[in-house]
Amino acid sequence: MKKIKIAVLCSGGGTNFQALYDAQEAGLLPHGEIVLVLSDHAEAYALERARRAGIPVAVFDRKQVSCRAEREEGMLAALKASGAELVVLAGFLSILSPAFVSAYEGRILNIHPALLPSFGGEGFYGLRVHEAVLKAGVKVTGATVHFVTAACDAGPIIAQKAVEVKEGDTPETLQKRVMREAEWVIYPEAVEQVCKKLSGD
Repeated sequence: MKKIKIAVLCSGGGTNFQALYDAQEAGLLPHGEIVLVLSDHAEAYALERARRAGIPVAVFDRKQVSCRAEREEGMLAALKASGAELVVLAGFLSILSPAFVSAYEGRILNIHPALLPSFGGEGFYGLRVHEAVLKAGVKVTGATVHFVTAACDAGPIIAQKAVEVKEGDTPETLQKRVMREAEWVIYPEAVEQVCKKLSGD
């Protein structure tokens, strides 16, 4: 069985990377294999998680390389060197240029902590999303896995899972519930689904 080589791009704690790695170790990602963890933040805890798992890392720190074109050139070279065929964004906070996206067209996935198209687009990331959800007073939120296109959070949707917004929720409690009940569940499933398709199985 052909395994699709996956690069995971992270900026922070790497909880979604961990969910993907755990799924891989549990045999739930039979058509995929994580070969690289790449970060735009040298202090990202995701890098520590990757090192512990024995997965190669690459860092293109935004503070050290402020020019996006230069940073992306290095990132693309690292992806090519790793043999990555699928790019999975897991809390990656740099917006990718159209040129970068076109280099991996149809092969970049992202997870968003809300039910797109609601609460998505420029500026909607991390706790900001959950703050907006609570402010709007909606009763249901969730997570969305989608293909990345040049337009922010606007690519074709692969999977969604709804999560209840509870009375007394704070952005932090809601974030944790969305991760546990939606993100960590559907991201490994969606990545496997795309890897299976790419492998031709």
